[in-house]
Formats: sequence, C-alpha cells, structure tokens
Amino acid sequence: MAIENSPARIGKTIVIRGEVKGSEDLIVDGRVEGTVSLSESRLTIGSNANVAADLTAKDVLILGQVRGNVMATGRVELRAGSVVEGDIRALRLAIEDNALFRGKVDLTQAVSKAPDGSKVPPAGVAF
Repeated sequence: MAIENSPARIGKTIVIRGEVKGSEDLIVDGRVEGTVSLSESRLTIGSNANVAADLTAKDVLILGQVRGNVMATGRVELRAGSVVEGDIRALRLAIEDNALFRGKVDLTQAVSKAPDGSKVPPAGVAF
C-alpha cells in the first residue's frame, strides 16, 4: 500500500527534456533538461541526478549535479558532494563542506502584502 504523502520520484534511468510542473514534493534521481517548477513544494535533487535546468520550488535540497539557476521561496541546501553551476535566489541558503558551487547568491527577504493589497518591502529595502 502506498503512503499518500510520499513524494513523486523521477528514477535514475529516466530522462526528461522539457518542462516539469507540479504541486507535490518531487525527488529527481535521473536526468532533467529544461525547467522544473514546484511553486509550493519541496524539490530534492538526488545524488544520482544530473540536472541541466532552472529550478523553482518552495524548498530545494541538492545532493547531485545541477547546471542552471535555483530559485526558492524558502530554503536551498547544498549537501556534501553536490555540484551546482548557476545562480541561487532564496530566503535561506545552507552549504555543507565539500559541496561545489559556482554562481551568484541573492538572499532575498520575503515581500509581504499591505492591507490594500500592494507589496510592502521589508525594512531597508527599496523597490
């Protein structure tokens, strides 16, 4: 019997070229080329993964190889042994020892909404 809240998985022999979109957690162990967009979910790039794609998710955990930009509304984690070539934009970033990273980092603050619906930047940030 399957567990209902278990994440979807792209196996290590699977190759996807194009756009991957979804609203559930995803584990990638194969090869993905293009874009991956999981706006409110967690994306895990497994240790066997070889990804050449721009990644967008709530939280991103990287154990394998990524060539592309990573954008998260929450946290990005680069674990030991991971290789990332691209820019990272996130609220929080954690990089373990022995993780390789080449790119720029933008640790943005959350943008909240005012009662009238307009965006209010955090203190000290100008639009």
